[in-house]
Amino acid sequence: MGRTVAPFSRVLEAEFESWNKFRRALRREDQEAMDALFAAAKYHVAAMVYASRLTPLEAILMGILVEHQKAITQLKGRVRELEAGMSPPFALKADGS
Repeated sequence: MGRTVAPFSRVLEAEFESWNKFRRALRREDQEAMDALFAAAKYHVAAMVYASRLTPLEAILMGILVEHQKAITQLKGRVRELEAGMSPPFALKADGS
C-alpha cells in the first residue's frame, strides 16, 4: 500500500500555524501582510503538489514569489500607461513666464 499524503492545502495551513508565534509578535499591519502572503500561496497549491518538495515551505515561498512577480509586472505596465498618457513637462519661456 502506498503512503498517505496529506492534501497540500492542509500542509499549507499547518505551515501557517507553525509560524503563529512569529505572527503574534508582529504589529497588526504586519500580521495582515503575513496573512496576505499565505493567502497568495493558496493560488498555487496544484503547482506545489506537483513540485513535491521535501520542505513544503520552499514550494509555499515560490507560490508567494509568483504572485509578487505578477503584481510587479502589472504595476510596471500601469506605470508605463500613466507615463505615456502624461503631457510633456511645460517649458518656461525665455522671459520666465
